[in-house]
Amino acid sequence: MMISEYSVRRPVFASVVSMLLIILGLASMKSLPVRQYPDVDAPVVSIETRYRGASAEVVETKVTQVIEDRIAGIEGIVKLTSDSRDERSDIRVEFTLERDVEAAANDIRDRISRVVNQLPDEADPPEIAKVDSRNRPVMYLNLTSDRMTGLEITDYADRYLVDRFSTVPGVARVQISGARRYAMRIWLDRESLAARGLAVSDVENALRSENVELPAGRLESETREFTLRTDTGFNSEEDFKKLVIGRGQDSQAVRLGEVADVRIGAENDRNVARANGVPAVSLAMVQLSKANSVMVSRAIRAEMAAVAPELPEGMKLQVNYDRAEFIEASMNEVYKALAVALSLVLIIIYIFLGSIVAMLIPAVVVPVSIIATFTVMAVMGYTINVLTLLGLVLAIGLVVDDAIVVLENIFRRIESGQKPLLASIDGAREIGFAVIATTLVLVAVFVPLSFIEGDIGRLFREFGITLAAAVLFSSLVALTLTPMLSSKLLEARKLRKGFTGHVDRFFNLLSRQYRFLLGKVIQKPWLVMLIVLLVSAATVVQMERLPAEYAPSEDRGAFFISLRAPEGATLEYTDRSTSQMERLIMTKTGEDQPIKRFLTRLPGGWGRSAMNSATIIVLLEHWDTRTERDSEIARWVSSEAANIPEARVFARTPRALGIRGDGSPLELVLGGPDYEQLKQWRDKLVTAMEAMPELVQVDSDFQETKPQMKISVDRDRAAALGVSLSNVGRTLETMLGSRIVTTYVDRGREYNVILMGEDEARSSTDDLTNLYVRSSLNNALVPLSNLVRITEQAAPPELRRFDRMRSITVSAGLADGVKLGEAIDMLYETAQATLPSSARLSWDGESKEFLDSGSSLYLTFGLALLIVFLVLAAQFESFINPLIIMVTVPLALMGAVLGLWVYASSINVFSQIGVILLVGLSAKNGVLIVEFANQLRDRGIEFRSAVVDAAGVRLRPILMTSAATTFGALPLLLASGAGAESRQPIGIVIVFGVTISAILTLFFVPALYVLFAKRTHSPQHMSLLIEKLRQGIGGGNNPDEAVNETREEQV
Repeated sequence: MMISEYSVRRPVFASVVSMLLIILGLASMKSLPVRQYPDVDAPVVSIETRYRGASAEVVETKVTQVIEDRIAGIEGIVKLTSDSRDERSDIRVEFTLERDVEAAANDIRDRISRVVNQLPDEADPPEIAKVDSRNRPVMYLNLTSDRMTGLEITDYADRYLVDRFSTVPGVARVQISGARRYAMRIWLDRESLAARGLAVSDVENALRSENVELPAGRLESETREFTLRTDTGFNSEEDFKKLVIGRGQDSQAVRLGEVADVRIGAENDRNVARANGVPAVSLAMVQLSKANSVMVSRAIRAEMAAVAPELPEGMKLQVNYDRAEFIEASMNEVYKALAVALSLVLIIIYIFLGSIVAMLIPAVVVPVSIIATFTVMAVMGYTINVLTLLGLVLAIGLVVDDAIVVLENIFRRIESGQKPLLASIDGAREIGFAVIATTLVLVAVFVPLSFIEGDIGRLFREFGITLAAAVLFSSLVALTLTPMLSSKLLEARKLRKGFTGHVDRFFNLLSRQYRFLLGKVIQKPWLVMLIVLLVSAATVVQMERLPAEYAPSEDRGAFFISLRAPEGATLEYTDRSTSQMERLIMTKTGEDQPIKRFLTRLPGGWGRSAMNSATIIVLLEHWDTRTERDSEIARWVSSEAANIPEARVFARTPRALGIRGDGSPLELVLGGPDYEQLKQWRDKLVTAMEAMPELVQVDSDFQETKPQMKISVDRDRAAALGVSLSNVGRTLETMLGSRIVTTYVDRGREYNVILMGEDEARSSTDDLTNLYVRSSLNNALVPLSNLVRITEQAAPPELRRFDRMRSITVSAGLADGVKLGEAIDMLYETAQATLPSSARLSWDGESKEFLDSGSSLYLTFGLALLIVFLVLAAQFESFINPLIIMVTVPLALMGAVLGLWVYASSINVFSQIGVILLVGLSAKNGVLIVEFANQLRDRGIEFRSAVVDAAGVRLRPILMTSAATTFGALPLLLASGAGAESRQPIGIVIVFGVTISAILTLFFVPALYVLFAKRTHSPQHMSLLIEKLRQGIGGGNNPDEAVNETREEQV
């Protein structure tokens, strides 16, 4: 190769090229962001609309459906889901990965601006946010104090911490769980009001009209000007108690303190937050949908360190849960794998070459190639993440391959007596074509990855391009730096001494034995062909039997417990069951126990969940200090929680590959015309699913068991008595719920004034009807019992839609040993047999990702085979030679399937990517044999002798490169710690596939070459023919004669 000879002639030039690659790589590496996975978070826009007083049915029909119909035609929408509940509509719009979230949000704003006039007048304007309303916080901070009350802690967090942490880069918002914000609470005594002839509306009107602060103009003199303000606002309990709200029957002034209990209290008593069972205030840091979790976590921790000295005495701010801990722990494990892989590869090189000097030459190639790869990553806008680091771990075994092949060829020539300088030039020239061919084969494997669509394409595109870049740089360095270093460092005298001599003798013996066996094998090539066909068929059959899943479940060091009490349960009822759950978890918490701490939240969501729900986040000890996996502990919790009779408990581990939420792996969405029909289908399907032993924790998101009381107003009677329906509604809302009527200012911050009835006056239907409203005809008080009729009923707490259709989602977990692919197939068959053809079936969550990824990855595998074949055909100028080389692929697949079977692993995204990579890795060895056999035939060596000699000469480089690749992937096979479950499948496929492929290739490729390649020629054949014809050899126009004379001349 010209570049190799140029590098040997100009060694400083070769050194400078590698130094520049290192400098550019180091500069690029510092600018690369760090995250767990490539950016696969789809742009998500949430639309929230409040419609006070409306039921879930009305919200679904008049708000949700209207907005969905208007925004449905926006470009790039992948999924459109919505939840309609009492007084609130939540719509979630997910776009394609390529869609810009800013442009998507602007398109939605534009469409909604046209539909606002079609919404009910009482509905608030829709709020549009570029954050996934279902996105889990990246971090929970615990705020405790041994000297402050819950009200004081919350007030401090509101005043000093929320705004400060909200400005941290990447943080979308800060939510307070367990908050007890200050408010002026006014509990009205309905009997005292009635005795004084007053109604609830009188109190509201008095508060609104008297608690005001208005400008009063200004005073102007000749020299000065004063602005006037009326100080009529209320600022303390006494101010509110002294408020005159009306006149009694004896014309005495009635003050608010006479008919109500007025005091400063908590704005919301209907939430609870505890850490390890102890009351606490928790700050949840919600990140932007496109933010980097690791960088956000680091920025929050830095802000915590800055805040710590400013905290009041006795107050502590601690990290309770950090989602980035797993990410960083997982990446640290990959960094360790990088170091181990490099060490193993160097040991392998030393064992094969027996020389420390010879070992150091390919050792230099590794850092140059790896560091230079960061330049490509920076240009492409990639990140340092688990997958790109996995690519670099595998690259360690691959980047030395080219250097090993070049070095071994030079090494062999020096051993045969050639001068190191000439051996470096001639050896590199002889092997140059093979190096370029194997490099292009590996790079060609990764080209189809760019055709994969969706999350999987984005995930593994970075993996593939990173690996391809490392291989390209390795070939450049192998053809420049390696020949130059070989010419300077290798000497014939040193190569035959000590351990080097023993290694040399061993390989000579091994080569003789191999040539003897190969001579026997190539005598029966048809038998070899039959074995290849049988191996291919057995591999396909065994692949069908292997379980399939989207991605292995990772031990992320945390899991989530969802608790659901009966619909309509009070906070106190749910808290009793939650406390039982906490006591159960405490038995596994503490020293020598797997659970480090846990955080409890009631209700389970953020301001929109019913009082019958609770969520517990369980954080486990470090992976190195516990023996139980998160899934084992979660199963233990689920089994023990069966002893809690008042509630249903679901313990679920986080999903892999960044799938949002912590839902069940199986999610089947039923779509239909109305909820009554869907409910019947749901009941049939759930009954069938509960009978399936493969599924556990079968559930649905449609629970029509929420108890409600429907209040019907007699409109004619109300009109006759002069009572407006809005007056009835507001009175009920104030006395039985709560109503914010005004605000007051305390220490520069505004707080709410909340009206509501006394607790003991809101416990039965009698309390509901013993209220009074004022008549507009004569100002008399009219009891509500004369106007309303009450009926009890059950209704669903929320109504969901999926892609604009009314829907119910049925979910389930997997029993032990059951893989996702098997469960999906069985559930689909059950659904087809149970439901009518009019039922629309869709998959969501992990199930949808599994189905989407499966077909695209198989297509990618097929494209990889085709592209590699075409690249080889172009290089070898033959369609026969590539077919012979591609025989190595089923051999490698057999090894991969065998490895997965031995380790009881599954076919998943990671193992499939490993299989695609195997196409290039297995073909490399075949290229080395076929290419050198062609060279020897061009030199005039007899056909069979050329095959045996080529295989014998290439024995050591094939074994070296295969061993380097195998041992480079060995740390992945033996992975432990955070994220090991994802790294291991790739390691299994590479180690077993390359090992078995290398051994069988040494015998099968030469045999098939003998069978099919006798009439093939080398790529230079046509050039030689043209040259001879130009020189007039052959004396005629018959090219066959020229070919024959050319071969005779070569002999």
